[in-house]
Amino acid sequence: MNIPAEIEWRVSDTPVSYPEALAEMEARAAAVAAGEAAELVWLLQHPPLYTAGTSADPVELIDARFPVYPAGRGGRYTYHGPGQRIGYVVLDLSKRGRDVRCFVHALEGWVIDALAELGVAARRAEGRIGIWTDDHGQEAKVGAIGVRVRRWVTMHGFSVNVDPDLSHFGGIVPCGLPDFPVTSLSKLGKDSDMAALDAALTRAFPNFLTSMCGAQRQG
Repeated sequence: MNIPAEIEWRVSDTPVSYPEALAEMEARAAAVAAGEAAELVWLLQHPPLYTAGTSADPVELIDARFPVYPAGRGGRYTYHGPGQRIGYVVLDLSKRGRDVRCFVHALEGWVIDALAELGVAARRAEGRIGIWTDDHGQEAKVGAIGVRVRRWVTMHGFSVNVDPDLSHFGGIVPCGLPDFPVTSLSKLGKDSDMAALDAALTRAFPNFLTSMCGAQRQG
């Protein structure tokens, strides 16, 4: 893999509980800020659960059929579960450009580039954070973005719906957008193999790094 030596690339083969993942991510972010650990990209799945971002409205929690966790990231309610690839990204923006908006834009671009390799014409949408595509003529969300930055170190990241049970999104108003459905690679008839997505994310990662504002200024 063409991953810089200062970044640990980790893939978990079995579902990781949300509290365990959150604790490990926060500990790693603190260590990165202190200069005591490598940056981290962690690809994983969670058991079924909902997370509430800092803008979550309790009215949008329709049916708490799974555990609900406060996430500390930006955004509102979302669902995580098997068949969904989560990417937790712990990067030091002090050396990659102290621009959170640019980081989010680059993160979206990374996922869009990876999905393009799998034949998904994904895109950004003006005024709506996330990854969007057309599902049989209707605009739908195939991936979500939610980040937190502490001491200029990023936490949380993205999710991509590979082949999850989309009915589980019915327990919430996903990301506070009732007028837009969610979709998945499987529903779109695309390659729904998790390893294929991981490989595409790996190949697109160097472009993600160079698209960050710090890299642009250095160039």
